[in-house]
Amino acid sequence: FSRTVAAEVRKQVSRERSGSPHSSRRCSSSLGVPLTEVVEPLDFEDVLQSRPPEAEPGPLRDLVEFPADDLELLLQPRECRTTEPGIPEDEKLDAQVRAAVEMYVEDWVIIHRRYQYLSTAYSPITTETQRERQKGLPRQVFEQDTSGDERSGPEDLDDSRRGSGSPEDTPRSSGASSIFDLRNLTADSLLPSLLERAAPEDVDRRNEALRRQHRPPALLTLYLAPEEDEAVERCSRPEPPREHFGQRILVKCLSLKFEIEIEPIFGILALYDVREKKKISENFYFDLNSDSMKGLLRAHGTHPAISTLARSAIFSVTYPSPDIFLVIKLEKVLQQGDISECCEPYMVMKEVDAAKNKEKLEKLRLAAEQFCTRLGRYRMPFAWTAVHLANIVSSAGQLDRDSDSEGERRPAWTDRRRRGPQDRASSGDDACSFSGFRPATLTVTNFFKQEAERLSDEDLFKFLADMRRPSSLLRRLRPVTAQLKIDISPAPENPHFCLSPELLHIKPYPDPRGRPTKEILEFPAREVYSPHTSYRNLLYVYPHSLNFSSRQGSVRNLAVRVQYMAGEDPSQALPVIFGKSSCSEFTREAFTPVVYHNKSPEFYEEFKLRLPACVTGNHHLLFTFYHVSCQPRPGTALETPVGFTWIPLLQHGRLRTGPFCLPVSVDQPPPSYSVLTPDVALPGMRWVDGHKGVFSVELTAVSSVHPQDPHLDKFFTLVHVLEEGAFPFRLKDAVLSEGNVEQELRASLAALRLASPEPLVAFSHHVLDKLVRLVVRPPIISGQIVNLGRGAFEAMAHVVSLVHRSLEAAQDARGYCPQLAAYIHYAFRLPGTEPSLPSGAPPVTVQAATLARGSGRPTSLYLARSKSISSSNPDLAVAPGSVDDEVSCILASKLLHEELALQWVVSSSVVREAILQHAWFFFQLMVKSMALHLLLGQRLDTPRKLRFPGRFLDDITALVGSVGLEIITRVHKDVELAERLNASLAFFLSDLLSLVDRGFIFNLVRGHYKQVATRLQSSPNPAALLTLRMEFTRILCSHEHYVTLNLPCCPLSPPASPSPSVSSTTSQSSTFSSQAPDPKVTSMFELSGPFRQQHFLAGLLLTELALALDPEAEGASLLHKKAISAVHSLLCSHDTDPRYAEATVKARVAELYLPLLSIARDTLPRLHDFAEVPGQRSRLASMLDSDTEGEGDISGTINPSVAMAIAGGPLAPGSRASISQAPPTASRAGCALSAESSRTLLACVLWVLKNAEPVLLQRWATDLTLPQLGRLLDLLYLCLAAFEYKGKKAFERINSLTFKKSLDMKARLEEAILGTIGARQEMVRRSRERSPFGNPENVRWRKSITHWKQTSDRVDKTKEEMEHEALVEGNLATEASLVVLDTLEIIVQTVMLSEARESVLGAVLKVVLYSLGSAQSALFLQHGLATQRALVSKFPELLFEEDTELCADLCLRLLRHCGSRISTIRTHASASLYLLMRQNFEIGHVSGARRHWLVLGADLGVTSERDGQLGSRSPPHIPPSPHLDSRIARGYQGSPDLRLTWLQNMAGKHAELGNHAEAAQCMVHAAALVAEYLALLEDHRHLPVGCVSFQNISSNVLEESAISDDILSPDEEGFCSGKHFTELGLVGLLEEAAAYFTMGGLYEAVNEVYKNLIPILEAHRDYKRLAVVHGKLQEAFTKIMHQPQRVFGTYFRVGFYGARFGDLDEQEFVYKEPSITKLAEISHRLEEFYTERFGDDVIEIIKDSNPVDKSKLDSQKAYIQITYVEPYFDTYELKDRVTYFDRNYGLRTFLFCTPFTPDGRAHGELPEQHKRKTLLSTDHAFPYIKTRIRVCHREETVLTPVEVAIEDMQKKTRELAFATEQDPPDAKMLQMVLQGSVGPTVNQGPLEVAQVFLAEIPEDPKLFRHHNKLRLCFKDFCKKCEDALRKNKALIGQDQKEYHRELERNYCRLREALQPMLTQRLPQLLAPTPPGLRNSLNRASFRKADL
Repeated sequence: FSRTVAAEVRKQVSRERSGSPHSSRRCSSSLGVPLTEVVEPLDFEDVLQSRPPEAEPGPLRDLVEFPADDLELLLQPRECRTTEPGIPEDEKLDAQVRAAVEMYVEDWVIIHRRYQYLSTAYSPITTETQRERQKGLPRQVFEQDTSGDERSGPEDLDDSRRGSGSPEDTPRSSGASSIFDLRNLTADSLLPSLLERAAPEDVDRRNEALRRQHRPPALLTLYLAPEEDEAVERCSRPEPPREHFGQRILVKCLSLKFEIEIEPIFGILALYDVREKKKISENFYFDLNSDSMKGLLRAHGTHPAISTLARSAIFSVTYPSPDIFLVIKLEKVLQQGDISECCEPYMVMKEVDAAKNKEKLEKLRLAAEQFCTRLGRYRMPFAWTAVHLANIVSSAGQLDRDSDSEGERRPAWTDRRRRGPQDRASSGDDACSFSGFRPATLTVTNFFKQEAERLSDEDLFKFLADMRRPSSLLRRLRPVTAQLKIDISPAPENPHFCLSPELLHIKPYPDPRGRPTKEILEFPAREVYSPHTSYRNLLYVYPHSLNFSSRQGSVRNLAVRVQYMAGEDPSQALPVIFGKSSCSEFTREAFTPVVYHNKSPEFYEEFKLRLPACVTGNHHLLFTFYHVSCQPRPGTALETPVGFTWIPLLQHGRLRTGPFCLPVSVDQPPPSYSVLTPDVALPGMRWVDGHKGVFSVELTAVSSVHPQDPHLDKFFTLVHVLEEGAFPFRLKDAVLSEGNVEQELRASLAALRLASPEPLVAFSHHVLDKLVRLVVRPPIISGQIVNLGRGAFEAMAHVVSLVHRSLEAAQDARGYCPQLAAYIHYAFRLPGTEPSLPSGAPPVTVQAATLARGSGRPTSLYLARSKSISSSNPDLAVAPGSVDDEVSCILASKLLHEELALQWVVSSSVVREAILQHAWFFFQLMVKSMALHLLLGQRLDTPRKLRFPGRFLDDITALVGSVGLEIITRVHKDVELAERLNASLAFFLSDLLSLVDRGFIFNLVRGHYKQVATRLQSSPNPAALLTLRMEFTRILCSHEHYVTLNLPCCPLSPPASPSPSVSSTTSQSSTFSSQAPDPKVTSMFELSGPFRQQHFLAGLLLTELALALDPEAEGASLLHKKAISAVHSLLCSHDTDPRYAEATVKARVAELYLPLLSIARDTLPRLHDFAEVPGQRSRLASMLDSDTEGEGDISGTINPSVAMAIAGGPLAPGSRASISQAPPTASRAGCALSAESSRTLLACVLWVLKNAEPVLLQRWATDLTLPQLGRLLDLLYLCLAAFEYKGKKAFERINSLTFKKSLDMKARLEEAILGTIGARQEMVRRSRERSPFGNPENVRWRKSITHWKQTSDRVDKTKEEMEHEALVEGNLATEASLVVLDTLEIIVQTVMLSEARESVLGAVLKVVLYSLGSAQSALFLQHGLATQRALVSKFPELLFEEDTELCADLCLRLLRHCGSRISTIRTHASASLYLLMRQNFEIGHVSGARRHWLVLGADLGVTSERDGQLGSRSPPHIPPSPHLDSRIARGYQGSPDLRLTWLQNMAGKHAELGNHAEAAQCMVHAAALVAEYLALLEDHRHLPVGCVSFQNISSNVLEESAISDDILSPDEEGFCSGKHFTELGLVGLLEEAAAYFTMGGLYEAVNEVYKNLIPILEAHRDYKRLAVVHGKLQEAFTKIMHQPQRVFGTYFRVGFYGARFGDLDEQEFVYKEPSITKLAEISHRLEEFYTERFGDDVIEIIKDSNPVDKSKLDSQKAYIQITYVEPYFDTYELKDRVTYFDRNYGLRTFLFCTPFTPDGRAHGELPEQHKRKTLLSTDHAFPYIKTRIRVCHREETVLTPVEVAIEDMQKKTRELAFATEQDPPDAKMLQMVLQGSVGPTVNQGPLEVAQVFLAEIPEDPKLFRHHNKLRLCFKDFCKKCEDALRKNKALIGQDQKEYHRELERNYCRLREALQPMLTQRLPQLLAPTPPGLRNSLNRASFRKADL
């Protein structure tokens, strides 16, 4: 070990010398700027001016500058749902209405960044988009998919064996091809061109050309999509503002039918929420009357409008809840009599009795006709019912609840909105989503008659609440029977023929004559926060009650008439009241239903009115109260007015709504009444009840014109007054003049925060527009500019805060409120600038400064400017009249972005807090304002430095600085806010890069970085800050012109400083070039000053990565993931970006990432080690690190730190090799990367290697030092391992991973065992561990990697998905390997001429060999073998020098491939092997090669033997012949080294397949072998005495004792020279055996293993290890106690018959299978395997277990007989085999029974039923090193029918006893057994057995003893039945008493039937037995039969 230590020390020194990664990463860099500081960026605009795009060749030109059409202004017409706009026309609109109307029709103004869609923020790369791009990939052919899949477990065999069906496949077996197969093979085609001799350069050129063909252009498309969670830059364009809808249901009224049809009936539908006690929809009126019934009303009807004929309605429910009812009310024409009387006929008469009641019906019809004619315009309440919607929705059965139906129906934000507060209310009720249920058709049959006293909504809610109770009072009432059929279904996406609540046609409306469906307006149960987007102006009037009890005179049948009056003249009633059903669309008057003879009626009526756009002071509602006389009396009018009242609609300019309780006047109101309210007691008027309020009514407005909030109303009014300049103005009681309006306006601005949230959100667009206008256009009052900027800005902050708070549930992760985002994106425009697309002249009112330049300006302007008017000085006033109006207008206009920045910077702390919470809004507002300013002012052609004034940029600088500081200070107090601010700031700066001087922005970024860096020193939690900075960088880098921003086309200027860079000083003596390295190239590949300066953003990103990967970094693993994910995401976007598709362009882009290679190389020690042998991490780097001879051998296998630990262990290095190893704690500095992060980082490295310019890479490689180059090769090695293909089966099996092996233990074991193994064995070992899950480290990786995460999340992957996954993974593995190969070729070309080339080429060859040894596609292997041939032909001395083992490795690889199933691989491998031999022969290195070929032969043996011996688990390798086994095994007896290697290989293979017991046996055999050898060397008390010591573990182990002195002389050179033939090796083997035993659950054997190990450890006084061992023992013993029943294995006998089997013919084997393997499984598998070997229709499975008669078999076929067998023990054995483990370990004898009858059938009647018992003995005991063992002896016994009966009865008795004595008792099992024993119906049950064999005493005296034995069995059986019944009685409960009694009765019957047979005695038994009889009994061998 001392050499290793020396090497390690040297490595440390050289690493420091070579400016190695960790020691110097933070402090060094070429310009002396450490990575923790940000270099000063170049002045971007200046650089571009000095290098115009024209300087670049062709495609690169586009990389230089942003495209000219980058920004554009789009005017997008606003989407209108209806075919007509529905906007009021031709009326004289006041300012407020006009503003609202304009707002609802103007186009959206959108700033479109034309290339933004290419940014990662807007077109993210997700798994779905990746899958889309992966279409059309070629299928790569892999050996393991094609062949029988060497690693397949039993579960894989259902898959077709010829997985890929490649056209090149010829039927062929794997490497261990069966002897009987070889004869049938056809020859492969040759590759003559390969054998011709050609110049190496030509060969290289040809190879490269071939490698370049058909390569996928985008490497990362084959890799996983970037992590979703890390995509902080992800954005989506906000949805345009749309009208809000809840979940929509369609209700169709189909028919209404009563028992009698005498008059028309009218229906009303509405939704009610019982919990909220609220009506949640407007009324829907329907009319289902027949034409004859409608005809009765002809006298009153006008021609009905089509809109009133609707029979279906769409209801919207924002807050679904289980408390929602659909209430149906029915009305009829008013008639004489109260409701009960009128309902009577409907309740009494039945349709069936029509003939009987004919006269009565006639009478009723006649009366109805009269009433219709006279009272047809009046209605009366009739009946009602309700449907509980939750029942419909749930009983109709939810469809798939996860479907996107909701999301598609509405814009995304409403969807989110719905997931918000609504769900809180109804979270517990699953059944209240109204969106995905199956449509249902309901027939409602029971209606309740209306009760005159209980018509109000309060009563209705009581009824509804009562309806939900099971004992509803309503159920007791006699119903009105009818049949109403309605359909309820989720509303379709875009229903046809639909009318809006305003009766406008909603698109699509194919034909105006179609019967419409009405959209019913929702009155949401709780607040809905959604901005208005369309004009709506509706008023609902609800009369509640009227109290005329004190009114004198005949006032009983009261009707209320409503009219909307535009003046006081009756003719001024406006037709604005919506009609109901079957009438005109709008009417001028409407009546409430009449309640007969009721002076104080209640009403449920709803009147819907369309408010005129302009409501004026004399608009009012007029209510007239009529008494209707039902009885036609002469001289009595039909209706008599008995009272009047009214409501003026405007008060102080506000719409009046809410509840009113109005007095009613008896007289007609006087003139000019409408301006007063009825509350004013007008003189000379008479009032009902002395002017008390007697009429209760409520008004509700649904309006997008009237805010109905005092604060908003006042604000809008004031703003409009200012705009109109209409002074003086009356506001409530005050009169506004020009003098006090400013003060009022300021107060109103401040009061906006008090507005109630719902209207504020609804009118948010209006409010924000007005506020923006106040900022930009300060009002001019009496000629003075009033600067309201600050007040308006503060109000804006508060409004934004309030809107956010209201919409909290709808916010996205970044705290963006979608409604506000939509406002900015679509609705916001600069006031006064009508955005015409900038083709004409710019609007005049852009900005004062632009006008000042022109000539001919009014002189007063210059005068005014000379007074230096400050935009920020609120007190500045210009003397009135001194400036003409145009100028004052210009002076008054400001630029919003400048004003916002200024106000933000100078804002007070309270306001600033509000802004910071929602900074994103103000940032986005500024950005859009700036963009509009540039586009409308046509300033995009202006140089960027001149676009914005300096003071504005200063404000921006101050702003960015202060926000940055807030982020840093808040990160510890309020992380969420800090994250939001951080993202907002990053997006802001990213947006500015499209508008402003880019160098200026870079400096802002640098300033922010500096702030963060300063704070990092003192931060309590630096990781949080670093995370924020990482996210900040990531967002900046997501800019769509990220590449251009990095100045990719300018050459790097090398550092001009006199001090040379650190890296160049270290590598003065560069390895491969005599002159010093080229500083230009070096600085391109390092994070040098020039690199970071020029490629500013890439520099930031890679610096973040480098710092995150720094070993000392804080919070490492989180940062690793974030940093790597950021790079990965960018590279993915470059791969998919059409702008960079060309190779030259992509190479330029790749230059931005070159330092990634150095970063990854330096991080190598902490990357996850995918190459499965630990300690291999720095395998090649250290090999090239020093010149000590032979040192490469050691460092290649020992983890250096472990070696140090070993060297410093308890034993001095000079004494015997120490066993104690300190745990490798200090092995790595810093935190290791997770497998997932490592793999992604390696994918990024491969991307750079694939796309970078090869010439550049070559120049770089030339400059590397040896250790650096070594690390680079290691990196490539790791890339191969990380992307190795795992086989299709891996994808299918991935979910059933069961390895729980401790990583740490595995690492220690392998370090103990593989301490310093040679390269050849290491390769062999690695190749055999190359399996889907050969190694637990891999398993961990595979579980943690995203790919597999997804797999485990969704176990139900379809076959296609798994196929696709395997396809992509295969392509990725191929491409990754090819990129590595390309890079290796570059390195080879680089080192051709150097002195150190041997060591480098050796390392290169190792990587090539690794690639050839891992699972590769046929395509790659062709190229890989070509490269290998080129290497060997150019550098033959590499392989054929004496001490290298590379040759053997190479031969092993080639031979493997020669046995491939794929012909192209075979051909290429054979060519390689031939050329290798030819070259060796030509060079003539005979002596050196001799040993290689010898070892090679052994390896071949190992391979075939290994493949052969695994037996049943892996059918492809069922041994071709047992003689081959023994031959190979015998061949190894004399070569312990090979035997040991063979055993280790077998162990590894078993472990892969999960055969842990067999793996453990292999290790025990290996340990025994080593022990034998050590015992020969010297005699130590503490060592085992050879194999004998291991007998207790397994009796098979004695076969290892064949080594003896005559075979082996311990001194002979080269034998037993392996590292295992030492005490250290022995300890390692034993530990591994113990580990395998533990995994297999054989804990008892663990103890036996440690019995041999403990004395060794005690002898070394290694107490640490002893402690561990005893800990393991304690675990093992504990598990034995707690896991009594373990699953060990299932055994089958397999016999082979037929000449086709060759040596196997008539051989029998016992196969060990995993427990719970079914006979069908093994049968199917063997049949499939041999069918593949011999072809179809050759193999037959013999279905029975009878002896096989060879003469009856078809000689052309091969037969397999499979039988289930059980371990068998003699009685004496069972005394020792006490535990479950004992009965499952060391098994040699197996038993199976075959029932038969003399006539050949298997089963027959009891008297003829025989049984054959067969005992098989095997060569070895199970478990053994193989899973199948040959049968060496068989013995058969035949039982007579009576003996069979005895066995059956004994078995039954045992079962009863077991069930009775079970603890804890199991009543179910006991009853089952009892039922089977005493049940009367049991076929061939105990009674039948007794009747057959015991009824008569047998004639043959030989059978007396059997007879007697059976009789005794029955006695025992009856006793056990009685015990069982007693036990059952104690166990059962009340419910089973009867069942138990039945059992007892059955038992008594059975016992009585048996009694006579059991009492009879055999007198002969008393006589002595003749001797012959005893022998016959002996022959029957009860001992064996007695199970």
